Amino acid sequence: MTSAQQAGTSQAGTPGSGATRHDDGAWRTAPYPALVVDDRDTVRRANDAAEALFAGTCAGRPLAEVAPDWLLRAHRERPGDAVRGSVGDRTFEAHPSRTDDGSGVVWWFVDDTDQVLARRALRLERERTAFLTQASNRLLSSLNLDRCMDATAQLAAEHLADAALVVAPASGHRLPAVECVRGGSPVRSLQTADPHEVPGLGEALQGFPPVPSRWIDPAAAPGWVVPEGFGEVGSIVVTPLPGHGVPAGALILLRRTGGAGAFSEEEEVFARLFASRAGAAMSAARLYAEQSAITETLMRELLPPVLRQVAGMEFAGGYRPSQDTERVGGDFYDVHPAAVEGEASLAVLGDVCGKGLDAAVLTGKIRNTLHALLPMADDHQRVIDLLNGALLNSHHARFATLVLASAVREQERVRLRLSSAGHPAPLLVRVDGTVEETATSGTLVGAMPRVPTRTVEAVLEPGESCVLYTDGITEARGGPLGDAMFGEDRLKAALAECAGMPAEAVVERIQMLASQWVGGGRHDDMAVLVISAPRADRRREGAHSAGSEPSYEIARSPVIPRTRGRLST
Repeated sequence: MTSAQQAGTSQAGTPGSGATRHDDGAWRTAPYPALVVDDRDTVRRANDAAEALFAGTCAGRPLAEVAPDWLLRAHRERPGDAVRGSVGDRTFEAHPSRTDDGSGVVWWFVDDTDQVLARRALRLERERTAFLTQASNRLLSSLNLDRCMDATAQLAAEHLADAALVVAPASGHRLPAVECVRGGSPVRSLQTADPHEVPGLGEALQGFPPVPSRWIDPAAAPGWVVPEGFGEVGSIVVTPLPGHGVPAGALILLRRTGGAGAFSEEEEVFARLFASRAGAAMSAARLYAEQSAITETLMRELLPPVLRQVAGMEFAGGYRPSQDTERVGGDFYDVHPAAVEGEASLAVLGDVCGKGLDAAVLTGKIRNTLHALLPMADDHQRVIDLLNGALLNSHHARFATLVLASAVREQERVRLRLSSAGHPAPLLVRVDGTVEETATSGTLVGAMPRVPTRTVEAVLEPGESCVLYTDGITEARGGPLGDAMFGEDRLKAALAECAGMPAEAVVERIQMLASQWVGGGRHDDMAVLVISAPRADRRREGAHSAGSEPSYEIARSPVIPRTRGRLST
């Protein structure tokens, strides 16, 4: 029993006896409301605070006429602990104690409205914090803009309103939108509408502060804003979705008439907190999509080309970057068909110092420069000199090696001119299985003022091939112990087994063996380009399948990440 209860019991004395142990004035002016109720549920005494609380004279009246039902039930059940309930708009904790003679109960009332409100506010704040954390995790779990808009609409409909509409900035003359009703699934649409039809929407899409919901007439909402079958709209909130520098869109919240009522100012503030997280996620997703599109566009220019038909000759190329997660690197190849029939086509294969995207950027510059020098392709030395000058004058501190191969069909044969600039010499695979190393040599480009090269000529008979490759193949380490180089001898032995095979089959064979050799170990970029003089039967096959590629039976490696190009007659 508290000291206040003890004092009350002492002051109250025995109901009906008229005796008090202290001055009756102390009882009347006690700061806490107090009632003395006998076992017949009749109020015997009430102090001034109780009279004020229960709005009238209490003494002598039944408790049921004075106090709320929760107090009457508690009195009849003879509780030993305090009970809580409301009186008007306030919340009280009622503490019971028996009178001295045991014929009744003294009820003391403590106003704990502020504590209840504080606990309620704390619980609400915790719930909202948990929701914002959940929302942030869900929104940031994907960099897909459509899924991000779906999640924003669904989270808002489930936790903030009866329905939600996410509107993105206009795409042309239409507004991308996602609507969701509580308990439903997001629905995407493209709205041909003026955003200024909705008060505050046009401003929100431009990033201006939101218009208070009390300024928006729900009846003025156009039909495209209200989900089908939603019913009468009772309240609307429109808030911007702020992004990184530019608005990510706008969020429209709807409540039905007769539901939770109009949005309060506190709910609008909380909606803006959610909108800030959703806008940041949508902005990040949109930025990622834009960067991905830019990267994809630029990447297409860095990837090895898809080779196509060149009159009378077979070309095939294969490329595997040093990292299986990458698509480009420092090795490259290109084939430039002759502009005039009967002239030589130019093929090039090269290796830029370094790996990854930095090397790929320089690779792209070399390929573009060589493309611009095609009118001089007959003079390999001049092309290499001009390319060397372009690299020396650039900001890149890298060098490159490459091989130029001019190829022209002469009746059944293919005539080649080969020039190496610091690169491994091409290999010729004869029809009888002999593998010859060409005698071309030279200095790498991009490092020295002069790059002298030696150009050699070679002839391919039907069924013979010329193989251009990068040192990523011969220097690939692996094998039984994992540290042996693949080496030129293994490469030549493998090529000897490829005598008479189509160009694509040779590429597949070399890539398969190199990949099996390195296994899952680290390796440099690998590139190979094969030029072949096709046999007569393959030429006839190519003629009968005009515009289509001939089908070859090729042994393939189970998993060889790579980019490939092929061309045949």
